[in-house]
Amino acid sequence: MAALVLPLSAAARPRIPAPAPARTGPVTAATLEGVYAAHRANAAWASRMAQEHGDRHRARVERALAAPSRGLLSFDGRGEGRAVEVFGDLARADRVAVLVPGSDTSLDTYDRFRAGALALHRRLTAQAPATTTTAVVAWLGYDTPGTVSAAVLTTDRAEEGAARLREFLRTLHGVTGSRAAVALLCHSYGSVVCARAAERASVDDLVLLGSPGTGADSAADLHTRARVWAARGSDDWVGEVPHIRADLLVTTVGFGTDPVSPAYGARVFAAGAGGHSDYFTPGSVALANLARIVLGDTSEVSRG
Repeated sequence: MAALVLPLSAAARPRIPAPAPARTGPVTAATLEGVYAAHRANAAWASRMAQEHGDRHRARVERALAAPSRGLLSFDGRGEGRAVEVFGDLARADRVAVLVPGSDTSLDTYDRFRAGALALHRRLTAQAPATTTTAVVAWLGYDTPGTVSAAVLTTDRAEEGAARLREFLRTLHGVTGSRAAVALLCHSYGSVVCARAAERASVDDLVLLGSPGTGADSAADLHTRARVWAARGSDDWVGEVPHIRADLLVTTVGFGTDPVSPAYGARVFAAGAGGHSDYFTPGSVALANLARIVLGDTSEVSRG
């Protein structure tokens, strides 16, 4: 019964009014600050509407996003909400990490997702050589499925998310040019999104964290030139999920081969004893290895 109550309760939640996203025109290094300002203004507007609607939590999240220090590359307060936030100097970055979240990530839980991006940015800032500039992007650019839902068992949300991710990566390269190396760090269901985007995504590293599978039998089946990495903490419950894939009527359920298994063929690295939400914990083995991957110090990554 509990598994049924959660989705129904979420579905019954009143829709929070919000303005349409800001229109900014082409995003380039020259227009970046104007883009940030436009989306901050839109977030402030959305916050006022949420407050008037009586949703103080959403209003608080959006009010924080509207602060002058926030680098919003995009924002949409409608529905569960989407936001893409930059940490660091994206226009000058030599190394860029893009974080792609998994299930149950929305504006209402955005602070949790942002904390991981901020932890990685701090680690990169401390670890990067003096001549290297880094940036981290928290990419909540798709409608994630609920952890307790039928959608989390299929690739439907991932297909939609992959199209949006490929579009975003084109925008990103328009800002950074060909100079920056890009790493996709994909958590949980986000790894399914990244796998769908991989073939046409121009990235240097593709990292699968706590992945339930990608829908591909092997890393080679992703058809990407990127280095493919995988890790899972020893206390991550995803390790107990059956790695199967089955065709049921008009859809496919499950995601197949375990990305940390030898059969998948990814570069498996150590993630320590963390659980499913611990990959970006400050001081963790996982975060240290992620920073090494982003910085291109691949020989220093400790293997799992």
